[in-house]
Amino acid sequence: MGIGEAEVFSERLKRELQALEAANVHAILDTEPLIDEVLKGVEAAMNCVEDMDEWLAMFNVKLRHMREDIESIETRNNKLELQSINNKRLIEELDGLLQLLKIPPEHEAFLTGDRFEEEQMLQSTGALKWLSDAMRGIVATKVDPAYGNMTARGQLKRPDHSDLRYKCRTYARLLQHLKMLDKNSLFQLRKTYCSSMNLLLRREACEFANEVRANTKAPRNVAVWLDSSAGSGQNINSADTTVLSDAYAKMLTIFIPLLVDECSFFAQFMCFEVPILAPQGGADGDDADTDDLGIMDIDEKNSKSGKNPANPPNPEEIAALNNSLQDLLDGMQEEFHNVIDWVFKIDPLRCISMHGITERYLFGPKADAAGVVRILLGDLESRISMQFQRYVDEAGHHIEKFEKSSHRQSGVLPYIPRFASLATRMEQYITGQSRDLVDQAYMKFVSIMFVTLEKVAQSEPKYADILLFENYAAFQNSLYDLANVVPTLAKFYHQASESYEHSCSRHISMIIYYQFERLFQFARKIEDQISNNVAPEEVDKSIAAMHKKLQKNLTSEELLPSLWEKCKKDFLAKYESFAFLVGKIYPAESIPSITEMRDLLANM
Repeated sequence: MGIGEAEVFSERLKRELQALEAANVHAILDTEPLIDEVLKGVEAAMNCVEDMDEWLAMFNVKLRHMREDIESIETRNNKLELQSINNKRLIEELDGLLQLLKIPPEHEAFLTGDRFEEEQMLQSTGALKWLSDAMRGIVATKVDPAYGNMTARGQLKRPDHSDLRYKCRTYARLLQHLKMLDKNSLFQLRKTYCSSMNLLLRREACEFANEVRANTKAPRNVAVWLDSSAGSGQNINSADTTVLSDAYAKMLTIFIPLLVDECSFFAQFMCFEVPILAPQGGADGDDADTDDLGIMDIDEKNSKSGKNPANPPNPEEIAALNNSLQDLLDGMQEEFHNVIDWVFKIDPLRCISMHGITERYLFGPKADAAGVVRILLGDLESRISMQFQRYVDEAGHHIEKFEKSSHRQSGVLPYIPRFASLATRMEQYITGQSRDLVDQAYMKFVSIMFVTLEKVAQSEPKYADILLFENYAAFQNSLYDLANVVPTLAKFYHQASESYEHSCSRHISMIIYYQFERLFQFARKIEDQISNNVAPEEVDKSIAAMHKKLQKNLTSEELLPSLWEKCKKDFLAKYESFAFLVGKIYPAESIPSITEMRDLLANM
């Protein structure tokens, strides 16, 4: 390389290095746009990678959710498939049971009827044979006893408003602050709350009432009491209708405490300065402190003002609260009315039980929590009383129809024994304070019965007294036991006894004067100083004729002995008066002595 001196060589290398660095810098400056473009490409690629990473993460979450959804769908599908298989097998089992329990139409009439004429015995025997074979077939199937406990209805429970009240607690403090700032600010809010809650309560009451009616197996065709269209020997239907009053009682048991608690909660939640009865817990076992809003510490003085005797409640607040509670419970009575009307339609006498049940709630301590609930109960009581009064009026019209009957009435009128059966059942229905309701019905029934009886008797004056004392005697006999324990019936029992005595006396006097007309004409003539002999041998014939006359028009044979004894007693008293008069005025007259007449009567 021609290297000589190191310094010269070093200088040479420095010049060449500088030339190379200059060339490199120039080359770098020439390639700057390409570098910028590469850097931009790298940056764009990094952004795409980041976006892809986010997308992958998002897709991963979606895929995980999809996997969970797919697993859930598969689980539900498996359950639905299992349920479908079970339902199919259940339907097959039920179809089999229904086939065993289905009664052919040709046998049903003979199994449910009560006719056993000779010409029908062959068909009846065939129906009974089929029934025996069917029952043996059911036993032979060895049905699982658990099927006997199956039911298609759930249990009726009190509506649960705990979630609603829990949410309301969030706004309790806000409402009290609003009232402190502006009392008028709560007016529209209270109105909106009442309107919304009213819809909920009415819907729950309607659904509950429908379920109560659907779940109640009420008897059908309960007899119409005191119906004149039925025969006198009608067997009164005494079907047990306790389930009807129980259904009404269940309606009150569930909803009256609920409504009282709702009224108390509303008054407390909406910051009314009135005495508040703390909710006592519902049928679902809620504690009394469940509805504590926790707002007493905001304004303790105002909150407790209603409970402090020295600081009585504001009348304006009470009036405003009552108006709001009216809106809260508006229309609730309609659902109770539907249950009352349903019970009345099946068995009107159940109004007695419902009246007692309602009064028990009306005078109960919980009614003090909300006066509006007491008004509701009063409305229900009025509805029940109105329906029962309607029944009493209709029954009274049936009794009065006997007066307008064109044919001659004889014997015991049908409504007499029917009333005894009616009174017996009414006494069984009395609960609580319903005694007055029943006594008023008794007074109206018996008054119409006695007035109608007197009018029917006057349609045939010749037999009037017979009809009267037979019916009064039947009234006493049928109500003897009840009259000993029911003061109202005892009063009518004694009235019937007096009327019986009067009608018996009139009838016996008529028979005596009819058969011994000449004898007592003689007595009257003696009094007028006119003598008239009656042959003693005619006495025997007249006594026998008097007995036949008494027996002739009598339909109740069991009354004859007592009537005959009374007839002989009255006749003997009249004869003693006659003999005394004859002996005093005409001592020479020959008439049978009192002893002879007593012996003659005793031998009859």
